[in-house]
Amino acid sequence: MRLIAENLGGERGGEAVFSGIGFALDPGQALVVTGPNGSGKSTLLRIVAGLLPKAEGRLLLDGGGDDFPSVASACHYLGHQNAMKTALSVTENLRFWRDFNGSGDSSVEEALDTVGLGGIGHLPFGYLSTGQRRRAAIAKLLVSRRPLWLLDEPTAGLDKASEARFAGLMARHCAGGGMIVAATHLPLGLDGAKELVMGGATERRPQQGATS
Repeated sequence: MRLIAENLGGERGGEAVFSGIGFALDPGQALVVTGPNGSGKSTLLRIVAGLLPKAEGRLLLDGGGDDFPSVASACHYLGHQNAMKTALSVTENLRFWRDFNGSGDSSVEEALDTVGLGGIGHLPFGYLSTGQRRRAAIAKLLVSRRPLWLLDEPTAGLDKASEARFAGLMARHCAGGGMIVAATHLPLGLDGAKELVMGGATERRPQQGATS
C-alpha cells in the first residue's frame, strides 16, 4: 500500500492556498507538515481525507485493494475538533465510532486504558478536561483499523506525559505498517519522518537520527 500525492492544489473560499504539493508514503512512513498559520496545512489534510475537493493534482492509494478502495476509506482523521457528542459517555462515543468505522485491534476499554483514561468511560464526554477530551479522541484511532492517520495538531491540550504516550502510539502504528500525515507546530517525536514545509512547498527528509 502506498499513498501518492502529485501536484496537489488547495483552495479556501475560492482563493488558492497552495499548489504543486507532492509526496509519497510507503508502509511504516510518516510525513510531518509544518509551516506558518494560513499556509494550508489543515486544508491539505482535509483534502487527503476527502473532506474538501482538491483544486488540482492527483491523490492515489496504490495497493489498497477491496478493503481500502480509496484514500478516504483508509483514513482516520483527527482534526482540531474531537468529533464527540458531549452528552454521550466516553464509552458510548467510542462505541459509535467503532461501529461506524469497523472494529480494530483494541476494544473500547483497552483503548481507554492505553490513553490513560481507564475507569472514566462512564462519564459524559462534556465532563472531561481539555486534555482528557483529546486523549479520548486519540482512543478513536485505536478502536477501528485504518492504515492512514491524518493528524491536525494532535498534541494540542496534552501534557508532557500524554505527548510521550502518543508518540509511542504513533511509533507502534508505523511499526505495524501504518502511515501518518501530521500537521503540527510542535515536535511530535516521530524519528525519521519526512517533512513537508508549507509556504515554500518543499519537501525534505531530516538527517539520520533527527526528530521531526
